[in-house]
Amino acid sequence: MATTTRTRTADTALTSAEKAFELLTCEPAPLVLDARPVPGLPDATLPLDRLRTLLMYERYDSDTTDVLWRQLARHAREWGPAWVVGAIGVALPALTQLAARISSGRPRLADDIDSEVLAGFLEALRTTDLDKPRLWLRMCWTAWRAGAAVIKDQEGEELPLDLSTGSRTPRMPYGHPDLLLGRAAAAGLISDEAAELISATRFGDALIEQLAAEQGSTASALRMRRRRAERVVAAAVTRGDLSGPCRFSTGIDEAA
Repeated sequence: MATTTRTRTADTALTSAEKAFELLTCEPAPLVLDARPVPGLPDATLPLDRLRTLLMYERYDSDTTDVLWRQLARHAREWGPAWVVGAIGVALPALTQLAARISSGRPRLADDIDSEVLAGFLEALRTTDLDKPRLWLRMCWTAWRAGAAVIKDQEGEELPLDLSTGSRTPRMPYGHPDLLLGRAAAAGLISDEAAELISATRFGDALIEQLAAEQGSTASALRMRRRRAERVVAAAVTRGDLSGPCRFSTGIDEAA
């Protein structure tokens, strides 16, 4: 499955998960999900590989993805190992891209990052609060943090070679919003919650008024929080703090 341009060895955690998923979804008895309760999906039972293809090529709103991942996570928790493999398999295209972004320019860490991204997502699948909104986004951020922790343990690790080493705006893929926010959060410049807020409202389909109502806050308060975090990230890029050798810290919030 070509979900990234990064070359992998034959037996990383993610490629092994893909092989297990292929066995689970092959004929004559592929694992299927009852998609009828999920708004926006076909009113039918779907083999998980077909479900994954739909998610890769169709854009669904947060209501659909929340209901879908709530159902998949509950099946994984209650119906045994096959559904754990199945849920991971549905998530693999996103997890593979995420791991490739974290490991870009760090080939010797790629296998470890694959393993930790998968472990982080598995932990989220087992423990994340399923009743809160933005379930898919929260599980992906858990996986991202787990993968980024591999880099945090490598204080002398260099950022990708194609990134700027000065204060000017770096070249792509540095400017990819998910990657930029992930680096800022992993570096402790902004909180994980602030990164999720920016991602959901700037690059996702969430309305800030909706999130404010869900969190018992006000839209103006969330906008102010988002603006502070965005200014911190913008200033860090301008100064070149997120380029060159990567020195990670923790415990620094965007309000600091």
